[in-house]
Amino acid sequence: MKRNIVIAAVTAAALIGGGTATALATTGDDQGPARQAANTKLSDDGNRDDQDDRDGRDDDAAKVSSSDVTAPEAIASALKHTSGTVVSAELDDEDDSDKVVWKVDVLSGDNTWHSVSVDPSSGKVLGSQTDDEDDTAQVRAALKGSSVTAEEAAKAAAGKGVVTSVGLDEDGKDKSWEAETRTSGGAEQDWKIDLTSGKVTADRSDAQDDDADDADDQD
Repeated sequence: MKRNIVIAAVTAAALIGGGTATALATTGDDQGPARQAANTKLSDDGNRDDQDDRDGRDDDAAKVSSSDVTAPEAIASALKHTSGTVVSAELDDEDDSDKVVWKVDVLSGDNTWHSVSVDPSSGKVLGSQTDDEDDTAQVRAALKGSSVTAEEAAKAAAGKGVVTSVGLDEDGKDKSWEAETRTSGGAEQDWKIDLTSGKVTADRSDAQDDDADDADDQD
């Protein structure tokens, strides 16, 4: 009943004023404003998510642009400081601060893990600390018979873009080096590097995960 009264009143006002008017039908329980507020909140949440994604990409781009030292160079510098086998190298924030460093994980001969921090501008080792890892045997087994080092894997992946990380994937049946690159346009891509041949292929599992995430977002 209230909805009919509102429409009638708006229509009469339009006729008297000689113009046009758009009648907004509202229900008696005032659900219209509440629904509008809910839709506005959902829209705001979506905008915030999009902004967060853009901010994340901008942060990653800033990390890359702040580094003059490549992944292979950071690995070589870390090995001069700490002998052993490099298992991973990543360009990342230092202890959640704004300072970006290369973090290189080295497994020494006595099965001690070392996290070596390398300056991305000069290649100088900034420090090192020992870490406790519970997958040492798994890593050793994955690397057994491998002829491609982390440094060589990073060099191979460098042909696809700027390498921001390289690490051993010791899980599953197909063990390999994994590398992440960024192009000059900012696009990210994950790659797999064969442990024996050094062949670089796109990480299909990563692409499938992205497709699944996109499908979930559309739902």
